[in-house]
Amino acid sequence: MKYLKTTSLVIIFFSLIFISCETKTKESQQKESPKQEVKDPLPSWNKVASKKNIIAYVNEVTNSKNENFIPIKDRIATFDNDGNLWAEQPAYFQLFFAIDRVKAMASDHPEWKNDQPFKAVLENDMEELKKQGEHGLAQLIMATHSGNTTEEFKKDVQDWIATAKHPTKNVGYDKMVYQPMLELLQYLRANDFKTYIVSGGGVDFMRAFVMEIYGIPEEQIIGSRIKTEFDYNNGNPVIKRVPALDFIDDKEGKPLNIQKIIGKKPVFSSGNSDGDLQMMQWAASNKHKSLMLYLHHTDDEREWAYDRDSHIGRLDKGLDQAQKDGWTVIDMKKDWKVIYPFELE
Repeated sequence: MKYLKTTSLVIIFFSLIFISCETKTKESQQKESPKQEVKDPLPSWNKVASKKNIIAYVNEVTNSKNENFIPIKDRIATFDNDGNLWAEQPAYFQLFFAIDRVKAMASDHPEWKNDQPFKAVLENDMEELKKQGEHGLAQLIMATHSGNTTEEFKKDVQDWIATAKHPTKNVGYDKMVYQPMLELLQYLRANDFKTYIVSGGGVDFMRAFVMEIYGIPEEQIIGSRIKTEFDYNNGNPVIKRVPALDFIDDKEGKPLNIQKIIGKKPVFSSGNSDGDLQMMQWAASNKHKSLMLYLHHTDDEREWAYDRDSHIGRLDKGLDQAQKDGWTVIDMKKDWKVIYPFELE
């Protein structure tokens, strides 16, 4: 009996020693193991208010215990494209595409040598082209964006983007995207936001190549569109593009298209011009907590500086409302470490 008691005591004694040693080892490991740093979701942003506001907002609305929690099904984020996800100076990229298409198609249209605005394009007279105004630009778009099928147009755009170079940066137009905004798109999707492009640019122009750049599928790209018609084409159906505008996705058109196509108000909305103001106002009226994000072009060295008086991407009324209502404004010069992905290469 004494032997059993002694044996039990020995077992308990060594067990306690083992447990004690194991605990000390774990404590030692915990003390020795360095703290794992939380990965910065927006590494190309400086430590500024815009970055802090974005991260604080995402943390708040994705926390199920927070009163401002937003269910995943309602986490809709809309982004303008021109001047917001990629550059828009010295002219919209789609205009450069139209100009190059006029030159490529000129042999089939000898009358263009004498007709404006085509004459100005063929003679590389940009000052004369500017004088043609919106009507002249519309003529260029209709002539170069219609009279073909959706698949033929898609191929034209893809062939162009594969070789065309930006006139001042001398890189492909697909390289003129903003690295900080690419990070923002990825950050939002990692937190179960559904990201949409809502742009004044042509929807089929964007769908031809931007999906891979932004990680946004075709059905989540919304833009202006020309009229189309169905042709059974002897058993080989096609969608033909006809020379007439169907919808302009700008200003008031943005919330109208959002409601028609998405069917929900965004809780996160991002733009850079007065053309995005109504989209931002629509997001601001959401019952859920929303964040409105304006990109202010302030860097005339690395990019361009423009706002209230610019003919492209004018930011006037939008800037006033952002300041009045406390919307988040990105100061490109101060807030971004880099602008384009190729700066990281």
